[in-house]
Amino acid sequence: MSKDKTTKKKSSQTSTVKGKLDISRSGMAYVIVEGMDKDIVVRPNDIGRGFHGDMVKVQISPDSGRGRRTEGKVTEVVTRNQTTFIGNISLNKNVAFFKAATEKPMPDFYIPIEKLNGAADGERVVAKIVKWDKSDKKPEGEVVSILKSEDVNDMAMKEILIEAGFPLAFEKAVLDDAMKLSETITREELKKRKDYRDILTFTIDPVDAKDFDDAISIRNLDNGNYEIGVHIADVSHFVKPDSILDKSAYERATSVYLPDRVNPMLPEKISNELCSLRPNEDKYTFSVIFQITNRGEIKHKWIGRTIIHSNHRYTYEDVQTIIETKDGLNHKAILLLDKLAKGFRAERFEAGAINFSSQEVRFQLDEKGKPIGIVIKESKDAHKLVEEFMLLANRTIAEYVSRIKINQEPVPFPYRIHDTPDDEKLKPFAAFAKKFGYTFNIHDDAAVAASFNNLLKDVSGKPEQHVLEQLGIRTMAKAVYTSKNIGHYGLGFEHYCHFTSPIRRYPDVMVHRILQECLDKNVKPDKKMEEKCKHCSDRERKAMEAERASNKYKQVEFMMDYLGDEFDGIISGVASFGFFVETVLHKCEGMVTVRDLNEFDEFKLDDADYALVGMRTGKKFRMGDAVRIKVVAANLEKRQLDYHWVQDEGKTELNIAKAKKQTKHKK
Repeated sequence: MSKDKTTKKKSSQTSTVKGKLDISRSGMAYVIVEGMDKDIVVRPNDIGRGFHGDMVKVQISPDSGRGRRTEGKVTEVVTRNQTTFIGNISLNKNVAFFKAATEKPMPDFYIPIEKLNGAADGERVVAKIVKWDKSDKKPEGEVVSILKSEDVNDMAMKEILIEAGFPLAFEKAVLDDAMKLSETITREELKKRKDYRDILTFTIDPVDAKDFDDAISIRNLDNGNYEIGVHIADVSHFVKPDSILDKSAYERATSVYLPDRVNPMLPEKISNELCSLRPNEDKYTFSVIFQITNRGEIKHKWIGRTIIHSNHRYTYEDVQTIIETKDGLNHKAILLLDKLAKGFRAERFEAGAINFSSQEVRFQLDEKGKPIGIVIKESKDAHKLVEEFMLLANRTIAEYVSRIKINQEPVPFPYRIHDTPDDEKLKPFAAFAKKFGYTFNIHDDAAVAASFNNLLKDVSGKPEQHVLEQLGIRTMAKAVYTSKNIGHYGLGFEHYCHFTSPIRRYPDVMVHRILQECLDKNVKPDKKMEEKCKHCSDRERKAMEAERASNKYKQVEFMMDYLGDEFDGIISGVASFGFFVETVLHKCEGMVTVRDLNEFDEFKLDDADYALVGMRTGKKFRMGDAVRIKVVAANLEKRQLDYHWVQDEGKTELNIAKAKKQTKHKK
């Protein structure tokens, strides 16, 4: 054997890579390694101590790669994807075990009797892994809480959070750390800040909000311009790097918003008290102050730490009423802000921003969390006013940091980026839009943005609006955090970051800290910035999955009261096994299966047309089509709704118009 071949063989024997462990129901596993074309196969006996979703080190088998799949063995768990699980206790005399309720194979936990925390045999509990020493066959766990079966809603929401890897409560040490923090405004701290307490300042938030992390101030200047301040809760003043509070916030990386609760990133002492910009209280803030002309020209910007005193707490509804009636408390200030916001918005779209807007639903719940109504949330001028000033602040901060260099290198910074659309997704979308009579120019990125805006304007109020909006969003790349700034395509910004919500997003906390270092001219480049950005993007995605799952659960729970009833809907997706329908009135999505359509015809998927097509009749079920359905099954455990197609040709268009009027009336 040649020397080269020997060297190659030795290196393959010791080749170890890091990746994400994906365990299938059968027990076979795969390690997904960034940069590798194919996943590494891991057999059940070689998974070691890895759980599904863990970041692991895997040693590649020396026999791999010779015309066979690359195989490997897990040698180390780098980071756990999930440390807390839901399952049941099995108690036999003085020995207790915890069996996780998961489809993915994983070992039972041994639970010492003193760590059962009152759990009895067969009870549903939340348990966490405490340790797994090399000498132990099974991991050791501890019962965190007992789930009481009488509150099914509560248990379901907790299970969704646990599945997404979010802890249900803060550890005692974290809460103790938060309780030690003082709300006293000190003279020493005041010397470091600009005092804005005498300037008209207010917050605008949802009616049920408790964490007010942004406020707006406004005053007239002697030169005829306006001074408008965007003030953000100074979380980084309280949450210090590497503290217990900081580590806890980083692990969560985001608050999670479910229909009946918020799972916060920070303890309530911070999120709802110390940092919440409540009215008639002095608060520490990090601010961007703009000097703006009556025509919306920004003449000057100032960035720094401040102290404010909010004069009033508005809800979005309050501000919307003032905008519509042109009357109310501080109406002149609010109307001016609305005028400026509309100008900024128009400029953004002229510069290439895309005007996507998606409909969201809000559940009306009874005292036990059961949905008794669904309201479609609408983005009005009040929401857009706040949005524009927050976008302006975020953009201003990113632009400022982007200009600073350390040893001729950019400052490591968590930019919020959004890549340009993928041609492979754009082409079929453009072809589909053309079938509805909309032309789409995909010549370059600017043409794509202009085409999207024209389409969104032309499609407004038409039956195909929702489907084209949804499909358009799907063609887009996902926005993520990264230190590699490529700009934000959807917003049309060259530089963008998240600065305005540090109570609920960890990247904003990082931005505040780096920003202060830049202002102090004392930047300490963080070599782990990209790793932190990736973690925050992953946590954000998990939070969105949890929010979608909880909304789906509530939709299924709501529709259980309508079994056998018929509704008008829009086909929202197609697959080889059936098509999805979203009801017009409630936005509840369910499936009509091909199996149920077989009595009419044999249907096949036409990918290019986003449609199921009948082989004999030519009958089409295409995305965006109006259909009538009957609710036939609602499975809470699977979070699944089953619909049957009702042959109601001719009436459906009329019914949809009627349903939309009903929905508008309900709002």
